[in-house]
Amino acid sequence: MNLIVNGEHRTVSAGTLDALLEELGFNQEFLATALNSDFVPAEERSICVLTDGDRIEILSPRQGG
Repeated sequence: MNLIVNGEHRTVSAGTLDALLEELGFNQEFLATALNSDFVPAEERSICVLTDGDRIEILSPRQGG
């Protein structure tokens, strides 16, 4: 499946947002996610089905000043 993840075209095998995060190696505990500009809460990632061409944004907190 072809997706746009954080502005980059990616080909992945994941079918859900939860599986995508695992496939890409993200620590899911401290993330904010959006699918096609709509916020997806952590508890809904496992039922959030992806389709070809979806735009995914993954944000993680950073430390520093």
